[in-house]
Amino acid sequence: MDFLNNVVPEGYIVVARGNVPSVSPIPPAYADVWRSYTTIFGSGNSLYHIFKNQGFATIDSFNRPRTWIFVYKKNGQGSLAPSYSMTETIYDNLAQTVNIKTSDTLGYVESPLYGIAKQWHTIKINGSALPDLPGADSARLNLIGVNMAGQETTLMTNLNPDLGSFDISSVSAVNYPYLKLKLYVKDKINYTPYQLKYWRIVFDPVPEGAIAPNLFLQAKDTLEAGEPYTFKVAFKNVSHIPFDSVKVKMLLTDKNNVINIIPVSKKRPLTVVGTPNDTIQIAATLNTSIFPGNNTLYIEANPDNDQPEQFHFNNFAYKNLYVKLDSLNPLLDVTFDGVHILNRDIVSSKPDIIVKLKDEAPWLVLNDTSLVTLRVRFPNGVIRRYYFNNDTLQFTPAGQAPNPDNTATLNFRPYFAEDGDYELIVTGKDRSNNKAGDIEYRVIFSVINKPMISNMLNYPNPFTTSTAFVFTITGNEVPQNIKIEIMTITGKIVREITKEELGSLHIGRNITDFKWDGTDQYGQKLANGIYLYRVVTNLNGKALDKYKAEGDKTDQYFNKGYGKMYLMR
Repeated sequence: MDFLNNVVPEGYIVVARGNVPSVSPIPPAYADVWRSYTTIFGSGNSLYHIFKNQGFATIDSFNRPRTWIFVYKKNGQGSLAPSYSMTETIYDNLAQTVNIKTSDTLGYVESPLYGIAKQWHTIKINGSALPDLPGADSARLNLIGVNMAGQETTLMTNLNPDLGSFDISSVSAVNYPYLKLKLYVKDKINYTPYQLKYWRIVFDPVPEGAIAPNLFLQAKDTLEAGEPYTFKVAFKNVSHIPFDSVKVKMLLTDKNNVINIIPVSKKRPLTVVGTPNDTIQIAATLNTSIFPGNNTLYIEANPDNDQPEQFHFNNFAYKNLYVKLDSLNPLLDVTFDGVHILNRDIVSSKPDIIVKLKDEAPWLVLNDTSLVTLRVRFPNGVIRRYYFNNDTLQFTPAGQAPNPDNTATLNFRPYFAEDGDYELIVTGKDRSNNKAGDIEYRVIFSVINKPMISNMLNYPNPFTTSTAFVFTITGNEVPQNIKIEIMTITGKIVREITKEELGSLHIGRNITDFKWDGTDQYGQKLANGIYLYRVVTNLNGKALDKYKAEGDKTDQYFNKGYGKMYLMR
């Protein structure tokens, strides 16, 4: 309907013909079916009404399988009477002759495009005047070259069709990949046209290839954040002409509609169809960490007709790709000598500070020093940032992807020579710029360089089953020797607790892993009552001085360095 109404110009001759079989994969369409399309296109608007209005008077009898022909001049207003015929059955022969008055003694016929060609060879043409009216017709043939932009150039003129064949091997297929023929005819005596039987152009065609996803298309639709995207698809030569080395274009349009060029190297030549090397693999691996969300991948073989090809519509493919967003914050963990400290805790002047940054995205491994910053505020108020250019601060990346335990580590080993309060300031983020927290990690700590030890308290006191020991050590080194002597009120030592038994100790506040259960050196239970204890220390041959913090009131529980504990079973 669109063709007849909008494409065919006014006054053109229309020849409509059809054969509706009794058995067909397509249901038969008769006049009443055409008429029913008015429910789609509106009243009086269907193929039935077009033919009816143009003069197909017997169209209403077209209600069963029949062969038919209808010839009319579009809106001709009587200058050509509509002509139509129908057979009784689909097995009858049908011929229709229509006399059409011409408006001139001159005319021409033009061929469609030939090509695309790799090499032109010959024009072959066959025709003649009407046999009963010889000698009156005149015909001349022109050869027209057409470039890739569609621009036409007449290359040969006034060729005599009676010669039958013309050599066109000198025509450049590079400059003119397409050719077409134009036949001019005239007859001022009998007004009959030259009877063209056929015309042909012999040439070597260019190759033809096609994307073949059925061979080895490999691609996931959805990926984790940062997961590499490997895409593979086949491009196959489906012609008997070989390809030179094939270029490939690959583009990725991201969620912001920005086009990103994906570099793909040129592929090897292709042999002809049916040979082992008639197919190449187009493959690429993309880093999806910079393409979160919905993406579209575009692949084109032999882009922009890098080498001439018969068709190009089958050289490209689209693939949707969704990359999951990384929206979770990473976790930051900070320890001093293996301990999570509280604000204003005492730490060693040479602490071993470990900062760990952990993220849940296994493909976005934390492997960049820019993800973590570390600063220290000194007692004088100066804030210093530390960089990864010396042994004081070392960065250990999370390792190779995928890494389920995606943890980067900072080893910070400073020396704080000045006593006072310091502040550690740490920030962290993951590869997707998610911060470890809305605010910086900050902790204030105290440094006392002189090695000392505070009063050692036991807790709980009194105790029934066991008691641990709580004390503070200053300086930068734990004493080589430290032991607790427990004795009766008469001064008899009943138990010595060594440094090894106390467990891991560090500079600062300690609560021992060891818990005394009220037994003597031999494991025998001691009687209920009051017991005394004292601490013996040795660092480089000297006993540690006593450390007393501001506001410390523990001295009231000690008498000449001896503490008192109560055992109640």
